[in-house]
Amino acid sequence: MTPSLFRESIPNYEKIPLQMFLERAAEEWPDKVAIIDGDRSVTYREILAQAQSFAIGLAGMGVVKGDRVALLAPNCAEYAPAFFGVLMTGAIVTTLNPSYREREVAHQLNDSGASILIGHSALEEVIALTKPLASGIRETISIGGALPGAKSFEDVIASASGALPEVEIDPDNDIAALPYSSGTTGLTKGVMLSHFNIGANVQQMNNRDEVASFQHDDVGILFLPLYHIYGMFFLIASMAAGSTTTVMARFNMEDFLGLIERDRVTILPMAPPVILGLASYPGLADRDLSSLRWAIVAAAPSSAELQQRGSEALGCLVIQGYGMTELSPVSHLDYAEDGMYEYGSVGTPFADTEVRVVDIEDGVTDLPFGEEGEMLVRGPQVMKGYYNNPAATAETITPDGWLHTGDIVRMNGDRRLWITDRKKELIKFKGFQVPPAELEGILLEHPDVADACVIGKPDDEAGEVPKAFVVAANDNANADDIIDFVKGKVANYKRISEVEFVDEIPKNPSGKILRRVLKDFELAKG
Repeated sequence: MTPSLFRESIPNYEKIPLQMFLERAAEEWPDKVAIIDGDRSVTYREILAQAQSFAIGLAGMGVVKGDRVALLAPNCAEYAPAFFGVLMTGAIVTTLNPSYREREVAHQLNDSGASILIGHSALEEVIALTKPLASGIRETISIGGALPGAKSFEDVIASASGALPEVEIDPDNDIAALPYSSGTTGLTKGVMLSHFNIGANVQQMNNRDEVASFQHDDVGILFLPLYHIYGMFFLIASMAAGSTTTVMARFNMEDFLGLIERDRVTILPMAPPVILGLASYPGLADRDLSSLRWAIVAAAPSSAELQQRGSEALGCLVIQGYGMTELSPVSHLDYAEDGMYEYGSVGTPFADTEVRVVDIEDGVTDLPFGEEGEMLVRGPQVMKGYYNNPAATAETITPDGWLHTGDIVRMNGDRRLWITDRKKELIKFKGFQVPPAELEGILLEHPDVADACVIGKPDDEAGEVPKAFVVAANDNANADDIIDFVKGKVANYKRISEVEFVDEIPKNPSGKILRRVLKDFELAKG
């Protein structure tokens, strides 16, 4: 008999400020190593002290409840105390992708209304180029080294004096984090995640007697970026359990394997391209990966075959999960117990997470088990909405709280779920969201481009890569020039991989681009 896959409701969720997870860990396990960054090890006591001093320093700089503070940095030991220090003032952290170019950084800073920028010195060039484009930033704080005209993170902490600001937090309604996501359409939008949205998801993750949960003795490894909700959630859930996290600023397979061996890593979060790389990495069988308890692949769908290859290569089970920024981020996770997982599936819903599969066209009609449709999710982890964008919020969340995910799924009677397609038009490059509309807007700035459409072209390593179909404005149009033009304006993962010239871009009578026509055209080429 197959064990029940239903997860029992959590009877009493704690509604607490997010920073309380750190405060409790520091009180209970003060000398436990919380973060390892290269040769540096930082304890929970040290992170809490840094976060508190940083909060005092920020308050002295005029930061008050509701302000937005931007955090632009690669993974590093300073990320956690900076993140939690902002929360202790009652302000909101908006996390930025460190691979962004100045145009993308400025959009998020301006859209969020950030007044303080915490930036890493390694990003000095892009920060300097962004400043003229982001007039709302009144102070810059540097981590990892000096930045021109900026106060250093260390100096803000060292010079802090006085008491922590007294702030009343309403976990249900006060926003903790404002990461940016493309949602189901369009350009990036601020996703308002309350203290309770993320805190409830942490409890859904940790309050389970299952193999695939965080235990106090676990050691996780994060090459996944902390600005992204996947990495952010992993770190917070790890801290709530009082476990240890090794962070990597940049992924390198040899370093990655060396850290697993050195730090005796037990939990491994990944995206599909890393599994592909691991499964074919020379000499992997000679590495000591015996400490691994379980691994998870998320951020993009993984085939059953790739998941199985990953499990065999690592010597531990690789399960799948499903989430999105708007879900804080997890709604589904497979089991790691024998007889309860299934390769190719993202598993079953977290506790107190309702799921509907509805007709793709009308978005309302519920479908029988086994039929493909769009997934809707309702639960305590569903975002409050998009920042300053009520229209996009209304398009995504129904009045009774159901979030349209934009993903096409199949669900069986056990509530086990398979992701089959995407209704939304986002391109998924190695788990990163690439909105076609953003790239099309940039392409149309090129003088030799009259019209353009961007699709995701299937790619074995990346999942998809952006390909542009372009209508030339004149005889000077050159594919390499157009590719280079876009390259200078976007993060690496958004770069156009290929340009194909066409006579016209297919559109419906209202002028909406019919990307599916070009996607089918591309797939038909084999």
